[in-house]
Amino acid sequence: MSNVSKVSIAVTPQQAELLRDAVESGAYASSSEIVREAMRDWSAKWASRKNDIQDLRELWAQGKASGTAKAVDLEATHETARQKLNAARNHGD
Repeated sequence: MSNVSKVSIAVTPQQAELLRDAVESGAYASSSEIVREAMRDWSAKWASRKNDIQDLRELWAQGKASGTAKAVDLEATHETARQKLNAARNHGD
């Protein structure tokens, strides 16, 4: 690896034991390999989480821009949804 930065990290004794076990079992060549794989997994999750946050911000802005909130009869909304679901089920028979 030509372009590598060394970083020191602290882990719990249990995590250190897991690292040692994985290397000793032959599943990984080194603890660095394990950490790099963990970073790749974390990086993908982090990117997804950042996208989720951006999506929520956009939805929040759309909601605010849509105007004043109006009271909704939740039971009537549920009933309408039930009717549509039943109609769709009956139509599929």
